[in-house]
Amino acid sequence: MFKTSIVAVLFTCLSLRAADIVILSNSEIGAILSKATANRGMKTAPVSNADQHRINVVNRVSPGTPLTHVGNSEVHYIIDGGGTVVVGGNIIHPAGATSGADATIEGGQMRHVTKGDVVFVPAGTPHWYKEVDGTITYLEVRFEEGKK
Repeated sequence: MFKTSIVAVLFTCLSLRAADIVILSNSEIGAILSKATANRGMKTAPVSNADQHRINVVNRVSPGTPLTHVGNSEVHYIIDGGGTVVVGGNIIHPAGATSGADATIEGGQMRHVTKGDVVFVPAGTPHWYKEVDGTITYLEVRFEEGKK
């Protein structure tokens, strides 16, 4: 599931139509992210969002909440920082929990990722940034299975 190549990101982008072409410099991505509003330790800045894909720059300063995206696969290309990501397994909600904030993943693959690493999350697969080493910033490409 884990790759250390940009090839996966480029392969994913093959599903985009010509009308969806987006070319941004590193400084343009930084400017987009600087305008994003923080929400529970995370900033998300849209790069290109359409019916068949979502491309965002995400910056986390704290761990996230385990989640899945039914029908959507995801690729994360780590731009800066690092953290521990868990992919696969099952989301476990503690007894009596009133929100997903206390959920964890049991039985998934855990891996420390840093700048230049790629994470591929198949559709419907639980994933979670369990730990963040100060901050982690990644390009998130989410796409629907079977759409062209």
